[in-house]
Amino acid sequence: QVQLVESGGGLVQPGGSLRLSCAASGFAFRLYVMKWYAQAPGKERELVAAITSVAGSTDYVNYADSVKGRFTASRDNAKNTVYLQMNSLKPEDTAVYYCNAHGLGRDYWGKGTLVTVSS
Repeated sequence: QVQLVESGGGLVQPGGSLRLSCAASGFAFRLYVMKWYAQAPGKERELVAAITSVAGSTDYVNYADSVKGRFTASRDNAKNTVYLQMNSLKPEDTAVYYCNAHGLGRDYWGKGTLVTVSS
């Protein structure tokens, strides 16, 4: 059974940091592109970061322009886990953050974790 379970969300003040985790099971994790999406209230879900494992090389990561220089995505294929380190958080980063696994013609989603940036 495929599972993606996000954790690490919460309430943080502007300028603060959070680290999200997504624990995966039930599929060949290392073969999938792992993505983080954010869905703000009343808005569509948007891609935040995507990380691809490259055999024998550094993982390839791309980011939305809005988070470049502030967010860092990483993955641990031994633990089947993907992370999103979020620094210098802004109120506009408030959203439900979803983990997505994309590959081999399939897409899997987690249920999301809420991040609220507010003073």
